Amino acid sequence: MEWEEFPFTMRLDEPEEIVEGCVEKRRELLMGFKGSPDVDKKRFDDAVKPTMMTMSLTGEPTLYPRAGDLVEEAKRRGMITFLVTNGALPKQLEEIDPLPWQLYVSVYAPERKTYYEIARPETQKAWDQLNRTLELLPSLETRKVIRLTMIKGYNMKDPEGYSRLIEKAEPNFVEVKAYEWVGESLRRLPREAMPWMEEVRGFAREISLQTGYKIRGEFEASGVVLLTI
Repeated sequence: MEWEEFPFTMRLDEPEEIVEGCVEKRRELLMGFKGSPDVDKKRFDDAVKPTMMTMSLTGEPTLYPRAGDLVEEAKRRGMITFLVTNGALPKQLEEIDPLPWQLYVSVYAPERKTYYEIARPETQKAWDQLNRTLELLPSLETRKVIRLTMIKGYNMKDPEGYSRLIEKAEPNFVEVKAYEWVGESLRRLPREAMPWMEEVRGFAREISLQTGYKIRGEFEASGVVLLTI
């Protein structure tokens, strides 16, 4: 398979198109609630005017070469921005200007072998690229988060390995989060791969002991524990 990071032969959507399209689709999604007597009018009006935009979920947002313009467009509309990356494109990440208000890097494994088993990247440079991204993070002037999605029986191991990666990145926050057995993931993994909240807490405590980051909060509904310096 031939890997092409930037298919410039394709037309790129303009940042204004993307942000306006997202706002409009959100409005369409919520509009059906407007006439409900159970919905508070002020809360509805607030909801159709988003104050935050996250570049995440399907695909890798740093593949879009105008990510900085997306951030600028969202800011112009009064929104703060979050960007979630798998860290595969450190050069592109370094060139984003302005940076989002908060940057997440998803770390799928504590070492190379498990990383390739979990992430299944198209390129064999992916682990090295991720590490270059982590080395880059301390120099980026924005809020930074390392997200560890824990899959029981797969990557929920070697807290020392994860801790070495965290120490390299020097993030403001670390999220230790349970893999959720929902949606399309029902077809990929067994239910037992979703850890219990107490198991997530236990792993977060191990990370805390190794790194010196302190547990500051948790949200059980999402299976997440937050650590900060």
